[in-house]
This record gives sequence, structure tokens and C-alpha cells, in this order.
Amino acid sequence: MIAALAFYLFAAILIASAVMVVTARNPVHSVLFLILAFFNAAALFLIAGAEFLAMILVIVYVGAVAVLFLFVVMMLDIDFARLREGFQRYAPFGAVVGGILFLELVLVLGSWSFADTADDLRLSPNPGASVTNAEALGRILYTDYVYLFQASGLILLVAMIGAIVLTLRDRPGTRRQNVSAQVARSGSISLEKVPVGAGVKELGIRRPPEPEPEKPKVAHGAGHGQGHGGHH
Repeated sequence: MIAALAFYLFAAILIASAVMVVTARNPVHSVLFLILAFFNAAALFLIAGAEFLAMILVIVYVGAVAVLFLFVVMMLDIDFARLREGFQRYAPFGAVVGGILFLELVLVLGSWSFADTADDLRLSPNPGASVTNAEALGRILYTDYVYLFQASGLILLVAMIGAIVLTLRDRPGTRRQNVSAQVARSGSISLEKVPVGAGVKELGIRRPPEPEPEKPKVAHGAGHGQGHGGHH
């Protein structure tokens, strides 16, 4: 009874937070609702007995992906008026894509059928084996689906390289380190041991001479008048 109540509670919060991710006007609020949705999904995994997936969801998605989204959104200068104009422009195309995805979901759910032993195994955290969830998942990933697992890693690597290439720009006038010139230097350049406390004169470094302070100028009219007064 308690497990069922907890399931419906976390599921309701998950659905509400997912709706707020899409409908929130502020992108920062959308990311915060996304983090809330991840936490509730992890709670559902815990109720289902998949503690490994719950921890992975919290550590990877909440601790890395969602926080990265939050920092990127907060650092970007987003023009909300321009975003609303773009939403109105692409709303028909988005509605068509959403309708296609909805039809695909209906077809998938309509052809779904449960196994005969699903009622007996639905509350078992580890059906049909004497290993932990992490070990069972590792056996499936690295034995039956090892090639697909490696292919997904290559896809992520290509996506990372593509993001770096798209954001890399050649700025003229930027000074960069020339490693080849440093390695292929001539033998005339050598390192010298400098004694501790040596001054700049001992090392042969000459500083530019300091400018001399200007002398105060005396007004000629004042001196001339004083001379005439003394003469009389």
C-alpha cells in the first residue's frame, strides 16, 4: 500500500515537472523543473528495485548534464522576445512533428503485449537470477550488446568532435605558442645559472635612465622689477 502511494505520488510530480519543462517561459526554470523530473524518475527506479539505474540517473543526468544545461542557459544572453517570435514562426512545423511522434507512440502502445509471467515477476527486483542488478546489467551490456554499446560510444565521440569543430574559430591577431620553433632552437641559446640575490647590473640588464626632475622656473618679470627697486 505504501509502495503504491509513493509510486503514484512520484509519478504525478514527474508528469507535472515534465509539463513545466515545456511550458515554462524562463529557460532557467525549465532546467530546474528538469532536475526535479530526474529526481522523481530516480525515485521510481528505486521503487521498481533498480537502484543502480536510480543512482546513475542522479549522478550522470542531475550531477552533470542538467547542471551543465543550467550554467549554459545562465551564461547566455537570451532575448526572450526573439525566442517568442521564433516559436510563433515554427509552431506549425513543431505541431506536425509532435503529431507524428504521438501517432508512433499510439502504434507502439497498441501493439504492446505483456508476458504471461509478468504478474509474478513485476515485484521481483532480480527476476530469474542470483546476481545483483549492476552485475546483471553489466553482463547484458558487455556480452550480448557489446557492439551496440561501443557504437553508441563512437557516436558520442563524433558528436563531441563536431561540437568542438563548430565552435572553433580562427581569430586573426591571436598569439599562440609555437612548439616546433621552441624545440628546434639553435645551440646559441643556453641556460645560465643565476646566483641568488644577483642584481640587474650583475646580470647585464640595463634599465632606462630615469628622467631628471624639472627645476622650478623663476618669472623674469618679478626678478626684473625687484632689481629696479633695489637700484633706486
